[in-house]
Amino acid sequence: MSIPVVVSLAAVAGAVIEAVILYFLLDMLKEAGSVGENYQGRDIPVSAGISFPIAVIGVFLLYAWFSWYDQSYHLFILGLVAISFLGFIDDMLGKRDTLGFKGHFGALFKGKLTTGGLKALGGGLIAFYLVIFSSTGIVNIVIDTLIIALFTNNLNLLDLRPGRAIKGYLFFLVAILVMAGGKIDWLLITPLIGAVGYYFIIDLKANAMMGDAGSNVLGLSLGYLSIISLSLAFRVGIMVFLVLMHFYTEKYSLTETIEKVSLLKALDQLGRSSE
Repeated sequence: MSIPVVVSLAAVAGAVIEAVILYFLLDMLKEAGSVGENYQGRDIPVSAGISFPIAVIGVFLLYAWFSWYDQSYHLFILGLVAISFLGFIDDMLGKRDTLGFKGHFGALFKGKLTTGGLKALGGGLIAFYLVIFSSTGIVNIVIDTLIIALFTNNLNLLDLRPGRAIKGYLFFLVAILVMAGGKIDWLLITPLIGAVGYYFIIDLKANAMMGDAGSNVLGLSLGYLSIISLSLAFRVGIMVFLVLMHFYTEKYSLTETIEKVSLLKALDQLGRSSE
């Protein structure tokens, strides 16, 4: 079977598995009281993004059945599950009185560990773990660890309005594909693309929030794809962009910035339910 056919089937399988998971998961989250108030003041299920790693595992099982699975995928799925778990902890237990890297690390230096601080420290450790098995040389290790850690948080920064994080994910994914000349491991990333594609419909309608449990997964996947696919020059460029992005969001509201730039505002609202 040709690679394009396998990749297409993987995307469809990811979407189907995601649909089945969400059919049960969203009701379960509601019944468990895992709901939160969105920007419209509506109470909707939170942490629906825990479905992403499960959908990917489901497709990877199909890969194994048809002998398409690569042992290196172990590392990728471990990273997705671990970072989603940390995000879920922050979604469920986190308080919003401390925000940003400055706030969380400031609290840590005062002897207080916030759930956001735990996510940042744990996310950095997970990033370093993935890089140790994927990169060589101290320069590559430092750069690649920063890329994964900052990409993970970067998607979290975008997840403040329906569809925004996924639009950001798709934008960065296309950018990585262009920089890589299309030469990426399609079998690795396609199951998640399929799952996200189905969830996108629900997200745009503001019927659920992926939470950090989902946005962390999207960010980590972009970071990991970057370090295994791109040259050093491109990775340095991505690292610099992510660092600047984080400095900017420590001082300014990303939502307010988007509202002030007509093009960004139009893209942000594209496809979003007006209800």
